[in-house]
Amino acid sequence: MSPRLLVFGDSLSFHGPDRAEPADEPRLWPNLAATELGGHADLVAGIGWTARHAWHALTTDPRVWALLPRVDALVLAIGGMDTLPSPLPTALRELIPVLRPEALRRRVRSGYLRAQPRLARAFARTLPGGGPVALPPHLTVAHLERCRRAVLAIRPGIPVIATVPPVHRAAVYGPVHPGRPAAERAVRAWAGPAGVALIDLRAVVGDHVLGGHGNPDGMHWGWDGHAAVGRACAETVRALLP
Repeated sequence: MSPRLLVFGDSLSFHGPDRAEPADEPRLWPNLAATELGGHADLVAGIGWTARHAWHALTTDPRVWALLPRVDALVLAIGGMDTLPSPLPTALRELIPVLRPEALRRRVRSGYLRAQPRLARAFARTLPGGGPVALPPHLTVAHLERCRRAVLAIRPGIPVIATVPPVHRAAVYGPVHPGRPAAERAVRAWAGPAGVALIDLRAVVGDHVLGGHGNPDGMHWGWDGHAAVGRACAETVRALLP
């Protein structure tokens, strides 16, 4: 069997130690996992994607629809960005790129990037739960469950794998990460009853990131990190395939 993996991800699935890479870069973890299984990975991902973006892609992108009848495993490698501090409400923050005129957009973006680390630290110290995140945990698992049900409606019985949120040391976020524990609890509580296998990204690649061995941005992984996650994904999928 040459399994076909449908992988929904964020930039951790296609960003290497120096830059974002094309989806067919063989050193990216989805491709490493597929190669180890003797199969192929179809990556659906974007920078800053949350679980809500994955659901939107699944329901609106006809290229994804074309893949579904041939999928042998679903990998929901999404939800880590949901846990990041978001001092400005997500809906407003996502409007910054479309502000006009361009000079206003540049000023707003620069101001937000300067303020975000300070606000993230301040909120982590003073607000319950550490302040707002990009997507609250209950919405993360709601969108993950929608993705799972939708794919299984077309490919019943295939394995579904998700990820426990990763860690970061990114200066642009403080670096603080107070929203991660609640998100991990929510993902684990959802995954068990739903029959979803989990890859614990903190266990697999946490030392790599926190030890400064990944991308200098403190969030994305080096090739050793991709290799470790690729192996973990392959092992998880292999154990679930017929």
